[in-house]
Amino acid sequence: MTQPSIINSSDTAAATTAAAPLQPLLDILTNLVSLLLLSSLSVQSFVGRWQILRTKLISLQSSLSSVSESTHWSENPLLHTLLPTLLSTLQRLKALSDQCALPSFTGGKLLMQSDLDIASTSLSKHLHDLDLLLRSGVLHQSNAIVLSQPGPGSEKQDMVLFVKDLFTRLQIGGTEFKKKSLESLLQLLNNDEKSAGLVAKEGNIGYLISLLDFHHQGSIREQAVLALSMVVSANDESRKIVFEEGGLGPLLRILETGSMPLKENAAVAIEAITTDPENAWAVSAYGGVAVLIEACRSGSVATQSHAVGAIRNVAAVEDIISTLAEEGAVPVLVQLLDSGSGPAQEKATNCIATLAASGEYFRVLITQQRGLQRLMHLVQDSPSNTVTTENALRAISSLSMSDSTARILSSSTAFIIQLGEFIKSGNFILQQISSSLLGNLSISDGNKRAISSCMVSLVKLIECPKPVGLQEAATQALVSLLTVRSNRKELVRDDKGMTRLVRMLDPKNEAVNKKYPVAVAAAVLGGGSNGCRKRMVAAGAHQQLQSLTEMEVPGAKKVLQRLAGNRLKSIFSRSWRE
Repeated sequence: MTQPSIINSSDTAAATTAAAPLQPLLDILTNLVSLLLLSSLSVQSFVGRWQILRTKLISLQSSLSSVSESTHWSENPLLHTLLPTLLSTLQRLKALSDQCALPSFTGGKLLMQSDLDIASTSLSKHLHDLDLLLRSGVLHQSNAIVLSQPGPGSEKQDMVLFVKDLFTRLQIGGTEFKKKSLESLLQLLNNDEKSAGLVAKEGNIGYLISLLDFHHQGSIREQAVLALSMVVSANDESRKIVFEEGGLGPLLRILETGSMPLKENAAVAIEAITTDPENAWAVSAYGGVAVLIEACRSGSVATQSHAVGAIRNVAAVEDIISTLAEEGAVPVLVQLLDSGSGPAQEKATNCIATLAASGEYFRVLITQQRGLQRLMHLVQDSPSNTVTTENALRAISSLSMSDSTARILSSSTAFIIQLGEFIKSGNFILQQISSSLLGNLSISDGNKRAISSCMVSLVKLIECPKPVGLQEAATQALVSLLTVRSNRKELVRDDKGMTRLVRMLDPKNEAVNKKYPVAVAAAVLGGGSNGCRKRMVAAGAHQQLQSLTEMEVPGAKKVLQRLAGNRLKSIFSRSWRE
């Protein structure tokens, strides 16, 4: 089922009524152009200007001939506006040619020059509009007054013709044509997601961008910005086309000075454009960093969300990242951790994590703005948005490289307990970051005992080959927790945990690098507990370690000696007593 392009019934009726006089009007225009061509050869004054006009008149003659040869030219509503205005221009030009044909020109020369230049400009505009109509192919389309909107799954040829017709109306028609064409364009983009790529490729995106200029009506600018935001959000090719047509600069101006609806849609488009690092660098060239920061500070909820998304994209570009600090991005981003909406909060934490990982300079700025406390608050509140939590933890992990920050984290029992909960029930990313933090922080024995319940989960994580780095992080965290005697005893009493550990020590188990379970076994035996030794031997660790020692696995021989040494000591002690 196809839907008609949005054209008023009154406009359709007017166009149909006006269809009959078009042929006589075209005949008048053709004859008038022929007369002007003859006159241009006999003018006595301003010969240079008339030579230029003659070239344009020859092109006009050819264009009018092409129009008359088009199958359905009289059905196109644009010609009902274009041809009468063209007639007015030619009639004015005929009057000027009569004055210039006199042997001696008695009028004001400057005024005549001005009049000829105005007529020449008008003629160029008419030629441009006719050329657009002819190149679009719509003059050969039956019933072009209301061209049917192709539905999803329509043939590409029909879609291309419809898009060309839309942009032809958009460029040639007056304000009402522009509004209706934009309404049809938005309808097409809403009804068929795949159409955005075709619009970007077949439509005149440069002209659509030009409608963002402030001299256009507010409603036209709003529709144009919305259409651009939909096109640019479609795919990589659409983003590239909008950027190469110069869309970023006008969109940033809209974001800076436009109304609220304009700003919101402009922010959507800017965020989409800047997802490509090759486009993101240009934000700085347009002076857009300050504009984006101000949009985050004072924009609506929707504007904030997409503006901070664009800043996040910009933060990934090494050449621009310093500009973010200079323009004061950090305080605004940190503030959004408390006051931003869910999407804005998620993107702000992502951006802060990127900045914190970039170097000590940004880590100091974030800490000075109490960013650490706000990030810890986000983590401990366990928001439903897992991505926000992941980003917050990544940022905290980078900030923990500072000794003062590491001390704050290490002394926060609530934060340490939350890390333990993530290890037990979080996704792999949360588990990995939490494990890495636990392994690197200097946690008190009391806090280590408080999260002992996560040790079995850490043993499980050592078996997971992906994501890369998870096994190492889990091993470091577990070894840290096993420095506490009660934790060692708790782990060896867990039969499932010991079974997993011994299974990982098995040389036949190639999924796990042996240095990880060997390190855990060494930590279990580190306190010299005879009970821990007995349980490890009972679980079969002695045999596996003996095999690993023969294979010269680093650390295996030392762990085996601890098992054997304790065993010999027990034998000698029993013999002495006897």
